[in-house]
Amino acid sequence: MTDKLIIGSRGSKLALTQSRQVANLLGSFHPGLVVEIVEIKTTGDKNLGASLSELGGKGAFTKELEDALLAGQCDLAVHSLKDLPTTLPDGLRILCTPAREDTRDVLLCRADSTFNGEIPFLGERAIVGTSSLRRRALLANLRPDLHAIEFRGNVDTRLNKLRDGKADACILAAAGLKRLALLDEVEMRVAEFKAHWLDWPPAPGQGALGIEGRTGDVGTARLLAALHDAATFAATAAERAFLNELGAGCQAPVGAQAVCPEGSSLHIEGCILSKDGKTRIRGNEFGSIADPEVAGRALAQKLMRQGGKALL
Repeated sequence: MTDKLIIGSRGSKLALTQSRQVANLLGSFHPGLVVEIVEIKTTGDKNLGASLSELGGKGAFTKELEDALLAGQCDLAVHSLKDLPTTLPDGLRILCTPAREDTRDVLLCRADSTFNGEIPFLGERAIVGTSSLRRRALLANLRPDLHAIEFRGNVDTRLNKLRDGKADACILAAAGLKRLALLDEVEMRVAEFKAHWLDWPPAPGQGALGIEGRTGDVGTARLLAALHDAATFAATAAERAFLNELGAGCQAPVGAQAVCPEGSSLHIEGCILSKDGKTRIRGNEFGSIADPEVAGRALAQKLMRQGGKALL
């Protein structure tokens, strides 16, 4: 029986928090197991001024972690699943998906703003910070007058940019804010900022953790089995299959969310947008948790036939 595991983690506060949460869960299920966390700096962390497209996509935040896994320098890596490419290197696979956190996006703005439907009231041509093409397109679809600017960096960095007046608002994932214990859901605040839920499609995999490891590492897989949530695995597998079938990666505005309402069935909704937000194609598909990728691929093919292919 394995008596020690090494987790490879990015050095951001959120990444380390997520890794510690996994380490604590492993320790609670397996008393006596020693879990060590080692920090690994990724290309994306070293180039916070560049956009994701300039860095070559999501792999900018995972390649060094995956190299460490393949070299045997760590036993597992804890990722925000939405940041993990849909195609993994040979020899690696997702060993575990713990129960999913909130999938929604949150818009943060000054406390004196007032709520107005799907997005809070912001002055005409207000500046909104986000590094996501999906969020930019959805914003443009709802409020074409708003001006989206590149907002990269960890959560604290983005909050500081908002605090310094570099934007009138910014958009973050609720899951990260909750894991960092920053979101007060009673008063709907994050620090001095008012928070508003955004009722729109999340990124595929948003709110879920993906624990990646070596394909043949049976011992680590057995230890992680206690943390695994089958419904989360099925839902995110469908979403990632949808994204993979589109061939969209991070270069197109795409949203998707799957749920498993009755334990054995699966329902996925998805959308493709033009980058300017003027066109939005959406649809849904039903399937089974026994083969969730089928529903994800079917939905992608349906939306491409409806005009989505031209948007990609």
